[in-house]
Amino acid sequence: MRGIIPSLLLGLSCLSSVVLAATPGQKPDDIRKSGFVYCLNGQVNTFNPQMASGGLTVDTLAAQLYDRLLDVDPYTYRLVPELAQSWEVLDNGATYRFHLRPNVQFQTTPWFKPTRALNADDVVFSFQRIFDRKHPWHNINGGNYPYFDSLQFPDSVKSVRKLDNNTVEFKLEKPDASFLWHMATHYASVMSAEYAGQLEKIDRQELMDRQPVGTGPFQLSEYRAGQYIRLARHQKFWRGVPLMPQVVLDLGSGGTGRLSKLLTGECDVLAYPAASQLTILRDDPRLRLNLRPGMNIAYLAFNTNKAPLNNPQVRHALALAINNQRLMQSIYYGTAETAASILPRASWAYDSDAKITEYNPKKARERLKALGIENLELRLWVPTGSQAWNPSPLKTAELIQADMAQIGVKVTIVPVEGRFQEARLMDMTHDLTLAGWATDSNDPDSFFRPLLSCAAIRSQTNYARWCNPEFDTVLQKALATQQLASRIEAYNEAQAILAKDLPVLPLASSLRLQAYRYDIKGLVLSPFGNASFAGVSRDDVEVKKP
Repeated sequence: MRGIIPSLLLGLSCLSSVVLAATPGQKPDDIRKSGFVYCLNGQVNTFNPQMASGGLTVDTLAAQLYDRLLDVDPYTYRLVPELAQSWEVLDNGATYRFHLRPNVQFQTTPWFKPTRALNADDVVFSFQRIFDRKHPWHNINGGNYPYFDSLQFPDSVKSVRKLDNNTVEFKLEKPDASFLWHMATHYASVMSAEYAGQLEKIDRQELMDRQPVGTGPFQLSEYRAGQYIRLARHQKFWRGVPLMPQVVLDLGSGGTGRLSKLLTGECDVLAYPAASQLTILRDDPRLRLNLRPGMNIAYLAFNTNKAPLNNPQVRHALALAINNQRLMQSIYYGTAETAASILPRASWAYDSDAKITEYNPKKARERLKALGIENLELRLWVPTGSQAWNPSPLKTAELIQADMAQIGVKVTIVPVEGRFQEARLMDMTHDLTLAGWATDSNDPDSFFRPLLSCAAIRSQTNYARWCNPEFDTVLQKALATQQLASRIEAYNEAQAILAKDLPVLPLASSLRLQAYRYDIKGLVLSPFGNASFAGVSRDDVEVKKP
């Protein structure tokens, strides 16, 4: 789950018309001679993942445009070095010191030519902008950083300072055992302080998030809203020059249209294919299919600020009406597990005693009647595009609508485009929201605080608008220790609170799917989000070295 707040949308109103270093008239055949076409659903509201709450910017673009201090190995689920080649944990987890990799170069673009390599100034700028509300850049393009705001990092980070050109130290108000994992998410991308200084001189600070500059393997070349994004390889990428000169992200087709493009060769990679398309994909000898467990969850959020959904008994009654097994068969086709917790089963803190809500419409009707609930009408907000956690949200909504009708509850489906959480939920008129979350962190805190903490209401990532001080206290207890057993115990307590209060109904944790043409090599499918395209190549094309 991962969008942008309305104030920033105003600042990016002209983003749809930005065309950068365009290559007029280039045909798909030409693209395939020098790169590959990656087809997916999505839209860009900012090129800065720090200011997004998910979607295309975080899930796909961030790994191409930027780097982070740390990364997560997609196979071992362990923290590994990225821009920081080593780090130290001090003061029982209240101080973190990062030693930066030398000679990492920023991208040279038509709008910025760096004069130096990455250093501590860039890291300090990137995070002071997020964490320091008085920083001159904090409020540029809206001043909202949904992921870090939901974690209350502006209140919990005491200081970010440069010790020398290659060393940065973060001091926290108190120990936080999850801190390193949050630094490994794509939300924690590192920007150029030199580029920021250049924009300040011409008083065009808003361009920082529209015309990106990072240290990642690819840089922005061209963008046409709703059509495509063209990325060109970063010639001075610190890991070595990417194999493909360019990548085109095709945004222009719906689910069936993207499948057709893959079959005809107009697309080389299809991100998030619908589970119903698996048979076609498996049977075509020209295609390959990757499946991996995903760190994601699909869920139904109840607006707990509205009657009668503010009553946990009503929420439990409605949950009994949903036929989760039918969702598994009709939406996921065997590519997901029924969820019993907001944590996926792959998480080390998953409560193995968690119980899946039973399907019992008769009991649901009886409970609603006992509560005096009759002729209930609810509005269900639903994203229109396929997601990593749900390949067919609208179809899911229709099945839930039919289930609710069986117990006498009328549900009106409100389809909304990708920005629906930020732009539409702020008016608080929704009753139910079909949502989900995918994280590039293996720490449970990356699920609990962004989705369900009190602070996450203000950051617009808590769609249930549920605030439970007892729950927040338990989460803080889990962060105060480095001992895994103690953290697991606290997170089991947190899951028990959620099961009792039920602000959200977990539905499914799905496999990550990716289909691609047989000649494409080097794609990495990560459970945490899209990996870098730097190692992708094509069998039948001799890629020219720069």
